[in-house]
Amino acid sequence: MNAPISTPSNARRSPLLNVAQDPQVSALLAEAEREFLAEEGVNVGSIHEQFRRPVERDFIRSEVPHTTLLFGGLTFRHERLIQGVFQSLGYNTKVVPTPNVDAFQKGKEYGNNGQCNPTYFTVGNLVQYLEHLRDDEGMTVQEINDSHIFLTAGACGPCRFGMYEAEYRLALRNAGFDGFRVVLFQQKGGLTQGDMEAGLKMDLDFFLGLLNAMNMGDLMNEVSNQIRPFETSPGQTDQVLGEALDFLHATLRDHKKAELDGDLGDWLKSRNKSTFDKTRNLVKFVDQLTTEDFREPLRQVSAQFDQIEVDRLQPKPIVKITGEFWAQTTDGDGNFNMFRFLQAEGAEIIVEPIATWIAYMIWQGKIKSSDRRSIDEKQAPAKWYELRRIADEQVAYLKKRGMLAVADKVFRREYERMREALGGTAHSIVDMWEMEDIAHEYYHSRSEGGEGHLEVSKNIYYTAKGLCHMVLSLKPFGCMPSTQSDGAQSAVVNNFKDMIFLPIETSGEGEINAHSRVQMALGEAKAKAKSEFNEVLDAMEYSLDDLRAYVSKHDELRRPMYHVPHYEGLVGTAARFARHLSERMRDEGVRPGAPSTAA
Repeated sequence: MNAPISTPSNARRSPLLNVAQDPQVSALLAEAEREFLAEEGVNVGSIHEQFRRPVERDFIRSEVPHTTLLFGGLTFRHERLIQGVFQSLGYNTKVVPTPNVDAFQKGKEYGNNGQCNPTYFTVGNLVQYLEHLRDDEGMTVQEINDSHIFLTAGACGPCRFGMYEAEYRLALRNAGFDGFRVVLFQQKGGLTQGDMEAGLKMDLDFFLGLLNAMNMGDLMNEVSNQIRPFETSPGQTDQVLGEALDFLHATLRDHKKAELDGDLGDWLKSRNKSTFDKTRNLVKFVDQLTTEDFREPLRQVSAQFDQIEVDRLQPKPIVKITGEFWAQTTDGDGNFNMFRFLQAEGAEIIVEPIATWIAYMIWQGKIKSSDRRSIDEKQAPAKWYELRRIADEQVAYLKKRGMLAVADKVFRREYERMREALGGTAHSIVDMWEMEDIAHEYYHSRSEGGEGHLEVSKNIYYTAKGLCHMVLSLKPFGCMPSTQSDGAQSAVVNNFKDMIFLPIETSGEGEINAHSRVQMALGEAKAKAKSEFNEVLDAMEYSLDDLRAYVSKHDELRRPMYHVPHYEGLVGTAARFARHLSERMRDEGVRPGAPSTAA
């Protein structure tokens, strides 16, 4: 048997170990550690204590008349309409301007290191606005803290979005606005969030108003992006859009809420407050489903848009925008002003509606209830004779799934009603079950964070269905969910050989490099659009001059609300329009080269 290996007592020890064990050196190290901890404000004695959110002064109902509610973070279209909703609920509101690069720098200056640019832009933008109130409008910090609050969405998840509230508080404290109030509403908090401060009443009127405003904003966004690339008078679309937003803002601001009034309301309130509240909410819900208060204004807006003259016989690549929620939504420096850049480069863009995100969250609720049920049944299966337990569990499951199914149908119905009222040219909300089926092979649909599998599924969906020439994915630097998605996209691109997919990471810098990369990919998309258009012209008996002559004689063909049908294998608006014109001209017996007559 081999003897165990032993270490001689006189073995040479490391010189560093000898130095570290020197009492004098140990004392110096301990003193340096104490000084460092004191300088950084770290209390090692409290590391086992539970973290508690800093106490913040409540926003109470009596403060509403002299308090301004600040919000922002979406497009100016959405924000203008949401402002009307808040005003209809009795709040004084201000929209924080679209974040710029200066806001990004302030976010970096006053916030933590290593945050993504949505954090830096949004946090720095709030600080920048408060500094404007202090330095330009002469308000003291105490006056600002007393008369303003900021409303933002809260969430949880693997990305930094779940830490926005803490980042706001840190940056505000570092910028000299300690005590400024930030109020959250949870994305998954339901219709009644009673734990919120009493000054902000988050009830059915609040959420229905937000829903209507965001749906209107989505549709106005998409329709204006459809028209702008083909307008014959540059700037006319934006002019009409501005006027329409003011009109819809006033519509939302002046909208009369449905109420349970009269003898029935008084009687129910006196008998049972809970029954009164439920009945009143039912009245409001039915009113939402039946009212024309929003559809009729949208019809008027559609008529305004339809006065713009367009020329669709211009081959332009269609670019679908996807990516991280904030980067694919914001209008300004946060995504390098990418939407206007693409349009200036001759592209037609399809931006992602907020409605897709809402539909995605409802879908998540459905699958989580099913997954949870399966797990519970495996972990603690009911015995065959526990009939009561089996029945209760089944009823609870069906009730939750039923409520989510109703919410999904109602939400899609309301979006569709507004879409039709605005001319019906915008896209409907995508089917979330189809999106799951499309993406699951490449990206597991239970992987959450950001938009989950939607970035992959939208790339496949819009390309395979012939809805775009190119997909551009915008995301912040270091965005973990989007980075994971990009890894899966490499397999997607390999399986769809004609797909043009470009991921772009955004930050406060790097705009020129990002635009250069987009221009290169867009050049390929332009070539596809022109080739497609030329192939359609070559296959028909009419020349481009014939088509233009025919369009000049028919006013409706120069109107943006004229519906151009989709054809399998054709993507571009110009190609589809040319095919449609040739069919219409042939049906009317128009001869090639013959002058057209008005219908």
